[in-house]
Amino acid sequence: MSEAALANKLEQLGYSVCRYLYSPGTVFPAHKHSVDKLDAVFSGQFLISMGSDSVILRSGDFVYVPAGKRHSAEVVGHEAVLSFDAVRL
Repeated sequence: MSEAALANKLEQLGYSVCRYLYSPGTVFPAHKHSVDKLDAVFSGQFLISMGSDSVILRSGDFVYVPAGKRHSAEVVGHEAVLSFDAVRL
C-alpha cells in the first residue's frame, strides 16, 4: 500500500488527514482530544495505549480514538514513524 493509498482510504472513511513524521524515542504522555480520530501508521512501529489496552501499529494499521478518551503513544524501535492523524469531518 502506498502512502497516498492509505491517506485516501482514511479520507474515504470520512476523515481529514494530516501527515506526521516522528523520530525514534518520541513519546506522547496520556492526553485526550475533543474530536474522534484515527491514528494510522504508514511505516515504523507506534505503540498506542488506552486504559489497560495497548497495540503496536505497523504499516497499514490504524486505531480509532474516541473524543475524550485518554491515550498515550510512543515510537517503538529505532525507525521513525510516518503517521497519519485523521480527524472526523
